[in-house]
Amino acid sequence: MAEPGSAGGSPEPPVQVSIILPVHNSECWLDECLKSVWEQDFKGTMELSIFNDASKDGSPEIIEKWKIRFEEVGVSVIIGTNNSSQPRGVGFAKNQAVIQSSGTYLCFLDSDDVMMPQRVRLQHQVAIQHPNSIIGCQVRREPLDSTERYTRWINNLSQEQLLTQVFTSHGPTVIMPTWFCSREWFFHVGRFDEGGKGVPEDLLFFYDHLQKGGGVLRVNHCLLLYRETIWNHRVRFLEDRVLSSWTSFTIWNAGKQGKKLYRSLSPANQKKVTAFCDVDEKKITKGFYTYEESEERPKPKIPVCHFRDATPPFVICVKLDMTGGAFETNLATLSLKEGKDYYHFN
Repeated sequence: MAEPGSAGGSPEPPVQVSIILPVHNSECWLDECLKSVWEQDFKGTMELSIFNDASKDGSPEIIEKWKIRFEEVGVSVIIGTNNSSQPRGVGFAKNQAVIQSSGTYLCFLDSDDVMMPQRVRLQHQVAIQHPNSIIGCQVRREPLDSTERYTRWINNLSQEQLLTQVFTSHGPTVIMPTWFCSREWFFHVGRFDEGGKGVPEDLLFFYDHLQKGGGVLRVNHCLLLYRETIWNHRVRFLEDRVLSSWTSFTIWNAGKQGKKLYRSLSPANQKKVTAFCDVDEKKITKGFYTYEESEERPKPKIPVCHFRDATPPFVICVKLDMTGGAFETNLATLSLKEGKDYYHFN
């Protein structure tokens, strides 16, 4: 990335790209997100514009740590803050991050997502040729098995379908955390709606963009790891409110949902999982689940047992009212107290 300023006191060249990053209670993912900004292979001038919307966790400290690193290599970091007790919402935070930035082009990023190193470079190349367009990209979802149909849809739309399939319930045909556009065009369209919680600010902006004759393009490379945000927030809430006071526990469900929960836990809470339990004889006969994605050697192997042989407390990942009452009957036989011996996470 180019150093700002130049010899002889001549004015600094305008910043080519501003990374627009709204932050609210993002400490679980922020390090990885900012590292992905750091690893961009873009050779032009770049700045990072962060707006911290009333975070109550360790996000400000993580931001300050990375600010030092970025500025040591000549990438300026602009930090805005909402110091009130309540967040103003994503639309407000994104607008503030844009207003305080100065880049000719805007690269939007969510604080729980991760950019591939070539993202800014490849999208900038396209945006220069199409200054009145929103440029998106293909994405990879995490967890991998989340919203598979939606991911297929956004990754495989043809150029024509990016404009013809804008009426579906899926929303914008290029998803918000992949957006890249010119600053001039952003302000021509307007700003994000600041109505707050429940307002689909990205969809409303996207419609306004189309109404004003804007184009939609997609770089056909996977340039973003797009996380399932609501799931992540649920997991963190479970960890804060329940798992922090448990020294060990069992996950009830050795199938897809139970394993997904295990993979989403922090390393410290993964170590607290003593077993998965189930009623499926095939899973029980296998005897254990190997966490293949782990960097530990040997890879963790978590026992799988029958629910009657399992030790409470439980985090239950079985959907209620889906087994003709069989699951509810099994749970009742254990005479456990909800809120003490088990919690539902289904």
